[in-house]
Amino acid sequence: MRVYFTFDSRPDLQKQLVDQFPEIEFAFRKGIVDNDLETAEVIVTYGEDLSAEDIAKAQNLKWIFVASAGVEKMPKEAIAQRNILVSNVRGIHKKPMTESILAHILSIKRILPTIYNNQRNKVWDKRGGRPTELNGSTALIIGPGAIGGEIGRLLQAFDVYTIGCNRSGNPAEYMNETFRMDEISEHLPKTDIVISVLPSTKETEHLIKYEHFQLMKDNAIFMNFGRGNLVETSVLIRALEEQQIQHAVLDVFEEEPLPLESKLWELDNVTISPHCSSHSSRYLERSLEIFIPSLEKYLAGDTNIENKMNILRGY
Repeated sequence: MRVYFTFDSRPDLQKQLVDQFPEIEFAFRKGIVDNDLETAEVIVTYGEDLSAEDIAKAQNLKWIFVASAGVEKMPKEAIAQRNILVSNVRGIHKKPMTESILAHILSIKRILPTIYNNQRNKVWDKRGGRPTELNGSTALIIGPGAIGGEIGRLLQAFDVYTIGCNRSGNPAEYMNETFRMDEISEHLPKTDIVISVLPSTKETEHLIKYEHFQLMKDNAIFMNFGRGNLVETSVLIRALEEQQIQHAVLDVFEEEPLPLESKLWELDNVTISPHCSSHSSRYLERSLEIFIPSLEKYLAGDTNIENKMNILRGY
């Protein structure tokens, strides 16, 4: 059996796989190679490099392991037509993403950008800026799954009241209360921090509209760490220009990389993060912690593997 990685990885991680599975032929590449496509039974990808034409060439393909949470750039219909098994690494992002989100919140609350700027300019100004405190705040977490739950856990350690927003309204871990997505407007006016970690689906596209920003506090922080199409870019720019909220922290965008001509670059009340909040030196290690047990199951003929996905639904 041939397992084809469409990206290179650390030599020690490659050796770990080769030593643990001597019966498997592994191919570690930097990109798409036709010969590997045609012979691979399993493909490991970040989910952004496969096309419908690639799937057509991969006649032996039975399973795609996506070393990412999102699959919106994958040729879903072509994969579904072949009934190819798809799984991902949902859950491994929660530690680095939560640390990124918490870092941004504390940076804004404790005016770190002002402090850093004053240092560069050799300015000693004890009264510059208006630092605020995180404790006692209310955070609304849109999508309180594995990542949202970890965000809630750490925010609660700062005495933040956490409200979860999901499809069902069923209680979610580390949420003081949880409500349905269609009830979001009722809770935005009492929220200090709005954090979205939603995946990209038909239901979530442009879910947040201009009216939602109007309902937020004028000192609220809006954070999008899920997918960029949650909010139409023009709507987000309008809300920021009109200062409907205090600040937005964006790790994802409708168009990536963010175009140089985008007005978002020019606004003072936005922080632009280049879709890197989940990056970590331990990313691939955590991915293999899911892949290896799944591969063992697959070899034993068990396709009930961790994070098995419905590719057409996107999760």
